[in-house]
Amino acid sequence: MNRVGKKDETLIEMGLANDGEESNGPLFENLSNTDSELPCNSEKAGRRYNLFLKQRLRIDKRHQSKDSVFFRDGVRRIDFVLAYVDDPKIEGEKKVERRREFENNLEKAGLELETEDKKESDNGKTYFVKIHAPWEVLITYAEVLSIKMPIKENDIPCTTENPFDWISWPFRLPEIVMHPEPDYFTAPFSKERQELYLIEDENTFFSPSVRNRIVFYILTRCPYGTEEGKKKFGIKRLLNNGTYTAAYPLHDCQYWKRANDPKCENERYTLYREWARFPRFFKEQPLDLIRKYYGERIGIYFAWLGFYTEMLFFAAIVGLICFLYGAFTMNENMSSQEICDSEIGGKIIMCPLCDQKCDYWRLNSTCESSEYSHLFDNVATLFFAIFMGIWVTLFLEFWKRRQARLEYEWDLVDFEEEQQQLQLRPEYEAKCTQKRKNPVTQELELVKRKSIHDYGKLSLLYFGILFWIFLIIASMIAVIVYRLAVYAAFASIMENAQTLQPIQGILTPQLATSVTASCLNFVIIMILNFLYERIAIWITDMEIPRTHLEYENRLTMKMFLFQFVNYYSSCFYVAFFKGKFVGYPGHYTYMFDRWRNEECDPAGCLIELTTQLTIIMAGKQIWGNIQEAIVPWIRNWWGRRKASSSPENLYSRWEQDHDLQNFGALGLFYEYLEMVIQFGFITLFVASFPLAPLLALMNNILEIRVDSWKLTTQFRRPVAAKAHSIGVWQEILNGMAILSVVTNAFIVAFTSDMIPRLVYYYAYSMDPSSPMSGYINDSLSIFQTSDFPDKNRPDINPENFSTCRYRDYRYPPDHERKYAHTMQFWHILAAKMAFIIIMEHVVFIVKFFVAWMIPDVPAEVKAKIKREKYLTQKILHEYELNKLKQKLCENRTTASMEKEVIATEGRVELSEVM
Repeated sequence: MNRVGKKDETLIEMGLANDGEESNGPLFENLSNTDSELPCNSEKAGRRYNLFLKQRLRIDKRHQSKDSVFFRDGVRRIDFVLAYVDDPKIEGEKKVERRREFENNLEKAGLELETEDKKESDNGKTYFVKIHAPWEVLITYAEVLSIKMPIKENDIPCTTENPFDWISWPFRLPEIVMHPEPDYFTAPFSKERQELYLIEDENTFFSPSVRNRIVFYILTRCPYGTEEGKKKFGIKRLLNNGTYTAAYPLHDCQYWKRANDPKCENERYTLYREWARFPRFFKEQPLDLIRKYYGERIGIYFAWLGFYTEMLFFAAIVGLICFLYGAFTMNENMSSQEICDSEIGGKIIMCPLCDQKCDYWRLNSTCESSEYSHLFDNVATLFFAIFMGIWVTLFLEFWKRRQARLEYEWDLVDFEEEQQQLQLRPEYEAKCTQKRKNPVTQELELVKRKSIHDYGKLSLLYFGILFWIFLIIASMIAVIVYRLAVYAAFASIMENAQTLQPIQGILTPQLATSVTASCLNFVIIMILNFLYERIAIWITDMEIPRTHLEYENRLTMKMFLFQFVNYYSSCFYVAFFKGKFVGYPGHYTYMFDRWRNEECDPAGCLIELTTQLTIIMAGKQIWGNIQEAIVPWIRNWWGRRKASSSPENLYSRWEQDHDLQNFGALGLFYEYLEMVIQFGFITLFVASFPLAPLLALMNNILEIRVDSWKLTTQFRRPVAAKAHSIGVWQEILNGMAILSVVTNAFIVAFTSDMIPRLVYYYAYSMDPSSPMSGYINDSLSIFQTSDFPDKNRPDINPENFSTCRYRDYRYPPDHERKYAHTMQFWHILAAKMAFIIIMEHVVFIVKFFVAWMIPDVPAEVKAKIKREKYLTQKILHEYELNKLKQKLCENRTTASMEKEVIATEGRVELSEVM
């Protein structure tokens, strides 16, 4: 970090060396002499003199390392930091009164505060309030929050080692990094049973992540006064109204080197060295250390992302094999050979692709595009679509098993009930005016009565959601209109431009239109995302959900519904609508009676769907990495650049963290959303792009390291939070897995040319030695150019073509059923429907069979859970029994105590039997 020049640092060191001298000593003479040598010496000397006094004062007061995470006494740990700027000219007395009341109430709650004056800060304006939670506060709220703490070291033997573990040795991390602490049997903390827990040191019994979670719980519920007749409380409101500028727990050290204080854990340094650097991309993730430092909620995200990436490896390998099959068999594709043959494709005259402006064209002009379409439209496409239907089931089922292991290892087995009870949102509590008895617990709980005004407001909010959905659909229609409107322009330009002659075989008007429309659609997607994110958060806030879990679930469903329509609508259009409602020459279908609907390339629409998918998927991943990595880095660099008024050795730990970016309560939400949208791309449309899993795999390898790097180096330490699963995202993934089977079946049937080829191969082929020869001619119908109405007829016909061909199965003009669908059309349609039904049933049967065969919770995990519950109950019962026996030994026994002892012994025996 650039702080001050070498000359200033030398002066400060001289000041330290002369700490006991008078202020008018040689040091100040040196300062004056040094400044007098410079131009504009009087003004600059004054600034440097004031800077020196400020820095000298800070050095004299600071007796601890700049990386210290303790109060000035070096004993009490800083569990949380509040920052604010005190400027009465701007904010007035209201914010000052709020802070005074809030901090007084924090001290009444038992927290200890220590304030760093603004003169001590880097910019001379910011106050830092350091918060410490003493032992009594920690044990009180640990009981309130039912935090599980160790009571005995785990004595369950580890699973037998796999003899093939040596294969994964290059990918492993040191054991101390993977398992930073022993495994314990745990139980919810109780103040009355403190001696039951393994408390070796009160200062280290609760980890820093548990401590900041407890303090944050207090901060979110601490009142700061009454305004407008309503009780106001919570640090979130104080941050929103500018009373405080920041609230965050501290990182334990700098990420690039260890802390000087031996009492610091240096876990951030370990995470950066072993996890957050890209050269470690091939190593496993230290999930236990991530969970210990950041909490279970972030730990479960990285566990899911790592598992998803591992499973993508298998899908990427199979997809790459299917792609290579298409590449190696490209020259054997009879359809493209006939299109490229000058005697076949060169003599087939195709009908114009737009009205009046477009000319007749020869089929062999699409030779290159038809060859490349074989890369994705071949027999392997069908196999890969079925494979991905099974893969997604295996992924979800194996993830449930992995999640069950983590729940056991991280003491989250019984967490779901706790979360419903403990995560009541302060915003909801503030709006509650009545209480009612819970029919289950028979306890009074806060409720919010909804009035007619509330129902009207909710109706308006949901109308707003529908408005935004329709706005996306309208934007998609606008892109379709763009495609229809510019196609004729592209066809005219590319036909007449001599500079485009060398690439006209590859860059056809269809492809040019598809590429530009995809880029335009991507820009619209990004703009709508930016706007709707804020709308969705505002709507969810107005709904005032009861719990944090309910808040996240509601926001998740709104955002996912919007993103689903936003990202996938254009792909659905190309896959299922483009080229399906074209009509035929002379009777074309028009949108809004003005723009003629698009036709597919003679080789099919699959290549255009692949182009659309590639541009949106790759563009989203590139843009996401820029937002996640480069933007925070630039902001932090700019903040460090501006913070140049103090040397490095005065830049305290809380100031360093203050200059970092805020991760935010929804930081993890956006990470999940990004990955789930990617999951949709590789499952819903994977039949059109077998390389999608490979592209996703490469992105995710980078994504893991980018997310870990930014979390460890560019963001403040997030408040630890618990989560036993990926939440509502699991249900979304299940829904997308089912939908993917349907979409891929329809893509293979209606978007690719596989079914028409198979029907021709088995029912209409005339050449046994080469069954696919003649397919192109068979798939093109004949139209008599004299039947063109004036609005469709080309302006020029220099070669006086009497007939032209178009892609359909219709009778020729000399047939009695002129231009009506042939029987082959209905055979192909029946084959497509039969294929969809058969494929869906086969894949669904396999999916449900696989899901039934794979239990959600491994057998050994079930056994461990039962044994731990048994041992925990036994330990607790034995503890109660020993306490009662101790009372008896102290001659304070009574008949009731003897009965209690007998009952306790009975509970111990019963637990052993169970």
